[in-house]
Amino acid sequence: MNKTSFSLCLFLIFCQYTYAQLITYSAPKGSILNPDYTVKVREAGKQWQSVHSYPAKVAEVVNNKNIIQTTSFAYFDFSGKVEVSVTYNKGPVKEVKIRPSSHGIVKSVKGNTITFSLTEPRNLSVEVNGDIFHNLQLFANPLETTKPLPSDTSVVYYGPGIHYIGDLKIPSNKTVYIAGGAIVQGSLTISKAENVRILGRGILTQVAIAQIPSENPAPKTSFRRTRNDEITVEFSKNIEINGFIVIPDKYSVLVGQSKDVTISNFKSFSSGGNADGLDIFSSTNVLIDRVFMRNADDCIAIYGHRWAYYGDVKNLTVQNSVLWADVAHPIQIGTHGNSKNPETLGNMKFTNIDVLDQYENQLDYQGCLSLNAGDSNLIRDISFNDIRVENIRKGQLVNMRVMFNRKYNTSAGRGIENIYFKDISYTGNQANLSVITGYDETRGIRNITFDNLIINGKVIADNMPGKPAWYKTGDLANILIGEHVEEVKFISPTK
Repeated sequence: MNKTSFSLCLFLIFCQYTYAQLITYSAPKGSILNPDYTVKVREAGKQWQSVHSYPAKVAEVVNNKNIIQTTSFAYFDFSGKVEVSVTYNKGPVKEVKIRPSSHGIVKSVKGNTITFSLTEPRNLSVEVNGDIFHNLQLFANPLETTKPLPSDTSVVYYGPGIHYIGDLKIPSNKTVYIAGGAIVQGSLTISKAENVRILGRGILTQVAIAQIPSENPAPKTSFRRTRNDEITVEFSKNIEINGFIVIPDKYSVLVGQSKDVTISNFKSFSSGGNADGLDIFSSTNVLIDRVFMRNADDCIAIYGHRWAYYGDVKNLTVQNSVLWADVAHPIQIGTHGNSKNPETLGNMKFTNIDVLDQYENQLDYQGCLSLNAGDSNLIRDISFNDIRVENIRKGQLVNMRVMFNRKYNTSAGRGIENIYFKDISYTGNQANLSVITGYDETRGIRNITFDNLIINGKVIADNMPGKPAWYKTGDLANILIGEHVEEVKFISPTK
């Protein structure tokens, strides 16, 4: 090895150890913990550090009823490489899955302890003995790059501990910071504001996850909320939501008639009826990046007009995320809109997403990837790239309908067009029949492309070997291509 190469190797090794870092956060005194798992983490060759495990409620559908179960979650920050130890405290370990499977995490199991290594941030589900309702969600965060000072007068700073805030309205040019090790009980509203950030590593919740009473009663609020969301963003611009965990009473985040909104490294659990994750209404320039959503209704729902919100949805991106719909849709687009002044929902990209599960009894609300044009909406120019659907316990891979759902709509949608699916995969055998169908001759579906659709390892394409000439390709993908649908193509992988 020459001197230059040797020096480069030393430099890289030095950088690895210089910049490797691990940060854990103690649970605040009086917080409720979940004893199902003992979690530890360490840098290679260093002492193990404890990572506290909290409870969260999730919904299991049993005999058409939602049964509330208690799952676990834990979090820490790191760079470089760390080793993780998870001990299951409820009995022997017979089987372990760490999902998303696409991460390819190699685990070791000894007794009732699971160990594995991480070299980059991940949002994981550790599932013991096939139990997906009492599992551990492990949020291995990147290090914080913008951590404000408590003394900054432009910052509302919640340090480690338990805080009761009621409903806090955030004005323009303000940052709310929820530190790791903090539990903030209350909700946040951004209304007619700009340049607002909500950051941190802690927990924001509307439900009781603390055992001690409030020393400072929550302040009374004089403003009126549209819904009981954990976070409301409405009629606002230049908003950032980054890094923390929410456990709402119902809805997690509403974005209404706003623009330039970024939601990143955000995690959500919900268990109540209609407990959506992220609801986007009539908004533009929205980026959703690296979120983990486990919800008892739609994980991400994108609509036009509803309530006081009006206008198109455009320039929306969802990427690098994990979605888990215990009820309803992982991704839902288009139900609500403005029949009097029709809106368009378009120019959207969904990229690098793992769907861990879907379960929905009602046929109208199935579809991991669901585009339902109602209320005179036109849905167009949407791409889905590199989407991995691991399991569907009850539901459909795709549901695309121009529809008139009388429970929610005042008219049928105008149509769906120019939808591109590339590198979509599904592994499982429980999915119901997917559906693509228009409404009538003037409100139909056209120009739909599936490029490299893979069902249980098999590429579904118009020219696939062994396809009878009289079959529709959709027959082999378990997709019903119904009336008023034109130009559906299934093509082999493109180079």
